[in-house]
Amino acid sequence: MPNVWGQRGLPGIALTLGLLPGIATAAPDAADAPGNGAANAAATRELPEVLVIGTTPLPGFGLPLNQVATNVQTADSEDLKRSQANDVADYLNRSFTGVNASESANNPFQIDVLYHGFTASPLLGTPEGLSVYVDGVRVNESFGDTVNWDLIPESAVSTVSLISGSNPVFGLNTLGGALSIQTKSGHDNPGTQFEAYGGSFGRRSFEGESGGSLGAFDYFATVRYFEETGWRDTSPSRLWQAFGKVGWQTETTDLDLSYTYADTDLTGNGAVPQSMYAYRRETSYTPDVTQNLLHFVNLTGTQMLDEHWLLSGNAFYRRLATTASNGSNNDNYLADTYAGPPLDCGAQDSRAAIAYCSQAATQVSLVTQRSWGGGVQLTDSQDLGGWKNQAILGADYTAADDVFSQNFLYGAFAPDRTLEYFASPLNNETVIALSGSNRIFGTYFTDTLSPRPWLHVTLAARYNRNTEALDGYSIDTDVGDYGQGFDEASPVTGNHTFSRLNPSLGVTFTPTEALTYYANYNEASRAPTVIELGCANPQQPCGLPNDFASDPDLKQVVARTFEVGVRGQLAGERLNFSADVFRVTNRDDIQFIATTTNAGYFANVGTTRREGVDLGLGGKLGALTWRLAYSYVQATFESDFEVSAESNSTADANGNIQVRAGDRLPLVPLHTGRLLLDYALSPRLEIGGNLVAVSGSYLHGNENNANQAGGTNGEGAYIQGSGWIPGYVVVNLEGTWHASPHLDVFARVVNLFDRQYATGGFLTTNTFTPGGAFKTDPDTWTNENAISPGAPLGVWAGVRLRLN
Repeated sequence: MPNVWGQRGLPGIALTLGLLPGIATAAPDAADAPGNGAANAAATRELPEVLVIGTTPLPGFGLPLNQVATNVQTADSEDLKRSQANDVADYLNRSFTGVNASESANNPFQIDVLYHGFTASPLLGTPEGLSVYVDGVRVNESFGDTVNWDLIPESAVSTVSLISGSNPVFGLNTLGGALSIQTKSGHDNPGTQFEAYGGSFGRRSFEGESGGSLGAFDYFATVRYFEETGWRDTSPSRLWQAFGKVGWQTETTDLDLSYTYADTDLTGNGAVPQSMYAYRRETSYTPDVTQNLLHFVNLTGTQMLDEHWLLSGNAFYRRLATTASNGSNNDNYLADTYAGPPLDCGAQDSRAAIAYCSQAATQVSLVTQRSWGGGVQLTDSQDLGGWKNQAILGADYTAADDVFSQNFLYGAFAPDRTLEYFASPLNNETVIALSGSNRIFGTYFTDTLSPRPWLHVTLAARYNRNTEALDGYSIDTDVGDYGQGFDEASPVTGNHTFSRLNPSLGVTFTPTEALTYYANYNEASRAPTVIELGCANPQQPCGLPNDFASDPDLKQVVARTFEVGVRGQLAGERLNFSADVFRVTNRDDIQFIATTTNAGYFANVGTTRREGVDLGLGGKLGALTWRLAYSYVQATFESDFEVSAESNSTADANGNIQVRAGDRLPLVPLHTGRLLLDYALSPRLEIGGNLVAVSGSYLHGNENNANQAGGTNGEGAYIQGSGWIPGYVVVNLEGTWHASPHLDVFARVVNLFDRQYATGGFLTTNTFTPGGAFKTDPDTWTNENAISPGAPLGVWAGVRLRLN
């Protein structure tokens, strides 16, 4: 058993200190908020320097930080530029407290972001527990609630806010937090600049942006091209991103029309068996390719009705087409469950023979997601009974239609483990054709009342109603069902409705302008997605994202959060501190229950819990800016259930393990820590760096935390995998030389000491030799860790040219 830090339950902590990036400075009083004699309130969420927190998806007056009863972390475009991050996900992983990354796909633009054990991931089938908004539009995709980080241009980002807890106002998926992203405008980001850099892994990146205004009109546009060969075998990536916005702004009105375009081609090699990684670090397992094409139009507007009333609204259209090619072992290969007539693997004259005899199977899928909708919000900042008060009433509606199809291609493994396709009219079968629709209506109310200048009470609630429909068919591809449904189509249909009213209550106590205490309780929910509803029958497991087999009901997940904390500053900006203690309990949590390496089903597994503490300390000392952050997260199952995990040493003769209440969730480390330093050596030269430390975690397939390397399971198979990945420490550096007012030269180093580490993976069966050759005899396959390795030492350098 690995050495697990800590005990079950919250640690006893009397006082904890921390820093939230860029927000611990005292915020302006509500009386100074736009709409009370200041500039146009419509622009407040576009101004990084205004320390007012948006507490709703749509723009409003916002609240001073000392009235916000939750943990909030923010960053602006300058923070992202200084860090030289690839995208928003990369920045969150390196800079925000409570965040860690799992590089399950092993592509720099397909990171799983975990915050307090809740995930925002681009991978279908991952339980999504964070909501992500871009300019008021929730961009969790309709088909699986996934978040595609490659579709959010980093050069278009103005501000990023990560709000902890189950804030119901932010709607579905806000189980552990909400991420709100605001984009740039020409009014606040004037000028033109170009940037280019390159270096390790064949990486080249070019981007340009330009913004400006003429009277009430303004514009902003940015374009980026990125490509690399990748550090692992067969791992190229290419990315085009473009963003444009035109706006019209007066003292009372702000209108913005934006368009986002993305065309990406990303190869993710995923986890690799540990024996193959030890043999050759750069080796790949079976490459997977994802191609995204996005068109996203969004119209947002705010109108001051008078000095106390603000009307906000938006309307959007989003179309995303995703083509995926997922290579893998063929679970039907020489399957001992086949009980049909003898098959001739030399002839391969039937679908059964092709499925039974093929080493490899590639699933090629196409999903087209179209969504449209809008929202409206009314904010009132009038005093109530002589007490300062801000009330917000809003409603939104989203409609989405999805079309999904998938084909199976069988064949043999080439030396690089890509598919050598068996040319046959019986191959390349469409195994799933599905259409789905989703209609989401929500209405919310939040009110912040200040009975005293030092006391602020926030009451909020949101009602969600979500209807989902499925219509299509699925082909049974399991040769074990020969004569009992193999190669036959079954309908996949269903209509589901989920609704719930979620409440929230928060209190802040501000004895001084520099110190805030807060506490809150809130609830949020997420409805099962189309992909989960279509794959929920344990008697008919499906692959991901291979096929759908049935459509029984699943319950929606409900999260309940308790949170208390403190934040503030001492002696101006020289010292900032904060601390946050939280407990989140999920009822009817949905998990993917694996039945084989590539197949399984979704199920409500009962209760799960995430609890812990965020700490930090930082400030400014002359030319040095520093921040030290620590997070403890205990994520556990709180219900007993059975799951298939044949490669676990405790698996019974049927390949099942028993998960008990108190077992830790996979891939959620107990401890994460960060040290960030920025130092201005001179007015022209800035250097910085960050250290990221993460403790070990259990792998998928070891949900019961009981696997023992060197043991045998109930079928007598030897288990060599530990089911655990150790912790790691990674150091990154960056620096910028301001050669002139118009020219910057910058460089970045990742994994300075070239540490070998892993961020994710699972306990599974390996069908290859360490050198990568396929083992044709299933009796020689090994049960071991498959890990998602971190990138080795990388160095990049570039230039940035400003024309204004």
